[in-house]
Amino acid sequence: MEARNLMTADPACCSPSDTVKDAAGLMVDNDCGEIPVVDESGGLVGVVTDRDIACRCVAKGKSADTPVEEVMSSSLVTVTPDTSIEECCKKMEDNQVRRLPVVDDEGKCCGIVSQADIALHADKKETGDLVREVSESTEEPAAVGCC
Repeated sequence: MEARNLMTADPACCSPSDTVKDAAGLMVDNDCGEIPVVDESGGLVGVVTDRDIACRCVAKGKSADTPVEEVMSSSLVTVTPDTSIEECCKKMEDNQVRRLPVVDDEGKCCGIVSQADIALHADKKETGDLVREVSESTEEPAAVGCC
């Protein structure tokens, strides 16, 4: 099975100049914890997560009108639609992230694979291994923005 078979296709996206409040609203409206950040041509330039908003905006005393580009994560771990579930799991485990943006050949965001998507489609052992590895504490921070 490949990422295309389990990803959330055409996710809600925002621009770097949108406000944190706008991004949070998209999270509520779409019942998700990560919004891809795209440029004018739809190219993926970052992601903003609920954790980014809590840690980089609220905890630092910034306002809801703060532009997403000030709190987004731009060091991304991505996959393509033809990436296998096994490789998605490996990337999540290696980078300790719970979500992977899916990009097409032009670098445009076409989906997101989440830990929950894998749990719904993969076998129990693979899912258990993924959750354990992603949740394991390390001395280094997880890959920026994909927590």
